[in-house]
Amino acid sequence: MTFSVHGLAVARGIAIGRAVLVASSRVDVAHYFIQPEQVAAEIERVRQGRNAVAEELQRLQADMPHDAPPELAALLDVHLMLLQDEMLTGGVKHWISERLYNAEWALTTQFELIARQFDEMEDDYLRERKADLEQVVERILRYMKGVASPVAPPASSPRKTQQDLLLDDTVDVPLVLVAHDLSPADMLQFKQSVFAGFVTDVGGKTSHTAIVARSMDIPAVVGARAASQLVRQDDWVIIDGDAGVMIVDPSPIILAEYGFRQRQVALERERLARLRHTPAITIDGHKIELLANIEQPGDAAAAVRAGAVGVGLFRSEFLFMGKNGNLPGEDEQYRAYCEAIDGMQGLPVTIRTIDVGADKPLDKGGKDTHLNPALGLRAIRWSLADPSMFRNQLRAVLRAAAYGQVKLLFPMLAHRHEIEQTLAQVELARAELDARGVPYGPVQLGAMIEVPAAALMVRSFLKYFDFLSIGTNDLIQYTLAIDRTDEAVAHLYDPLHPAVLRLVADVIAEGERQGKSVCVCGETAGDVTMTRLLLGLGLRSFSMHPAQILAVKQEILRADTRKLAPWAQQVLEGDEPAALLVS
Repeated sequence: MTFSVHGLAVARGIAIGRAVLVASSRVDVAHYFIQPEQVAAEIERVRQGRNAVAEELQRLQADMPHDAPPELAALLDVHLMLLQDEMLTGGVKHWISERLYNAEWALTTQFELIARQFDEMEDDYLRERKADLEQVVERILRYMKGVASPVAPPASSPRKTQQDLLLDDTVDVPLVLVAHDLSPADMLQFKQSVFAGFVTDVGGKTSHTAIVARSMDIPAVVGARAASQLVRQDDWVIIDGDAGVMIVDPSPIILAEYGFRQRQVALERERLARLRHTPAITIDGHKIELLANIEQPGDAAAAVRAGAVGVGLFRSEFLFMGKNGNLPGEDEQYRAYCEAIDGMQGLPVTIRTIDVGADKPLDKGGKDTHLNPALGLRAIRWSLADPSMFRNQLRAVLRAAAYGQVKLLFPMLAHRHEIEQTLAQVELARAELDARGVPYGPVQLGAMIEVPAAALMVRSFLKYFDFLSIGTNDLIQYTLAIDRTDEAVAHLYDPLHPAVLRLVADVIAEGERQGKSVCVCGETAGDVTMTRLLLGLGLRSFSMHPAQILAVKQEILRADTRKLAPWAQQVLEGDEPAALLVS
């Protein structure tokens, strides 16, 4: 019987194949008190389990296929860092030695404690790292209990049916992975199976499954609730990565329809690939800058392959992840920035200073709780609260600028005194390098426009900065007072809200008047349904995930801004911009 399961669309395209189920990896845990003389043995059991998991992950890294996406290696690094995190290991020892919990109970208790901290985080990516920690803990538990891997192997020879003939005439049958959640290690173990797509019960647009799916350019749906319980092993399934839907046991008519769409998508991808070296120029001759957002230095290769003309947003906070207070020093950051610069082969790299807050695990020991971390000590406020840490990063960026084109971007500025303090720290960092006799290069300085206050103060901002970058994700959230991760109000998160569009338009217009670059680097930049509108509003610089660049470029090549400008003004002045957008 045909039925569908809805989730979040995180990687576009159509996948058709047999379901390979990954059973829930949750391990039953016994809870009991131990005797004082058993403490050392229980701690040793946890240590052996942790070491076994570390050895497994290291083997996976060593045997990683040469064509594995760099994101996968980075996520394995995250798991290895979590294994060594003192907050985890130290907490487990505490529960065993002080409370006399058995090893498994201590491990799960400490996980729940840390998980609550993850839930309070504002940043989507960092909040969803709770899933990584959960997978690490469950792997340790499996080793301690001698439980086999939860991943069910795919059928070696899936049966052929009449429906198969609608899909292909080869022996190989595409496989679709269906799971409650997937760890990077699980995904790497199945890399050789060349899955056509992924579906998971949980996860968001920045979960590791979504990141890897986008980097591999394969369809994926996450947050599909009970998908892994509803689908049976070897069921035929269709993943519609554009609509965020999985269709189970499709009829021959539905299979034929999606088979046709799949072929259309494949042809479209081939056409888009030919645009890689085509300059992004509109019909009326405007050259558009298409940049990439990256999280790690290794992501630069994917940006170059996608035809990016630079990095518009290097999220430097990913260098700080999993350090548990031992933040990366100046030299470590300098080497990472140089690696990204080298990877971009002479193209410019925009490095945003660390965008975390006191609610993040990067906090160096702070114990305060925040009722609303989105409005707390985060981003530039956090950096200015720790000038020594901030200047470590500034010096590293300035030094790296001696080896390539570098721009320096500051997040979440809202006050003039914050701007003045930030610029003073930059000058002090330069003076410190001069005193040490260390060479450094010139950098352009820019500000993120993420809060309404910054957008309304755009004229003042441009007195201090060489360029601006609009972070639409936060700008929408703060303008509409909507937590996009809260399911109760997420439907109100609207990039086409008239107030949001007015703020974006005013920032773009003021930048044009003053002759300074304005870039959009939020999700809106990579949304092809928004490309024409942004062009009509005068935007000439977009920064997005590398996988989205070619599709946006195609829209640009078809655009005539002379016609789009008056239409964009109509959309801007209308009460229902979304209705005009599709007209």
